[in-house]
Amino acid sequence: MPMPYYVSPEQMMQDKAEYARKGIAKGRSIIAMEYDEGVLLTADNPSASLHKVSEIYDCIAFAGAGKYSEFENLRKAGIRHADLKGFMYSREDVTGRSLANGYSQSLGTVFSQEAKPLEVEILVVQVGVGTQPNEIYRISFDGSIIDEKNFSVIGGKSDAIQTVLKEKSSNQPPSLAAALVLCVAALEQIATLKLSPEGLEVAVLDRTRVGRKFRRVPVQDIRRFLST
Repeated sequence: MPMPYYVSPEQMMQDKAEYARKGIAKGRSIIAMEYDEGVLLTADNPSASLHKVSEIYDCIAFAGAGKYSEFENLRKAGIRHADLKGFMYSREDVTGRSLANGYSQSLGTVFSQEAKPLEVEILVVQVGVGTQPNEIYRISFDGSIIDEKNFSVIGGKSDAIQTVLKEKSSNQPPSLAAALVLCVAALEQIATLKLSPEGLEVAVLDRTRVGRKFRRVPVQDIRRFLST
């Protein structure tokens, strides 16, 4: 009788992690960066209809890198969770931290219990209202969650882009135009190609807006910011 095929738990987890990392690295990068009036989200995304950056709730945005169908399902689940919680309790009870924890639990469960992990890495970003600080959470495919400061990068060659941003960024939050120029320069340096404004997806969480803070930056504004 042949012996059953055995793989140690450690090797199985390593294989899953390597599989997920390869899938995420195939995608294009997304940068979240704090600026003087909120948080900027910049994605290398030539598609005009398949968004990588979206609104979740009043002050909260979502960004996903990796397999589109998988992070799109996570985005929809986050919207349903936020709407239900805001309806049952109050809108102030919907926070980026609670959403990030929910995503962390979901991704961790899939990674540990399913044969195939989700090939995604996501950002949950909440802009601070008034004097409250901004919050940037990066959640990996295995459910690990990191509270980022100043900026965060997911997808593609994220480590290399983070290194470039650390070298070029300062302690003071830049203006929106300066932040966008910095993000695009970092993306172009690692990709070694020129990115057109039409190939960028840009959105902001603007604390100066009344009500919903999320807005997309149109192509003409992107072109104007990059030309200054």
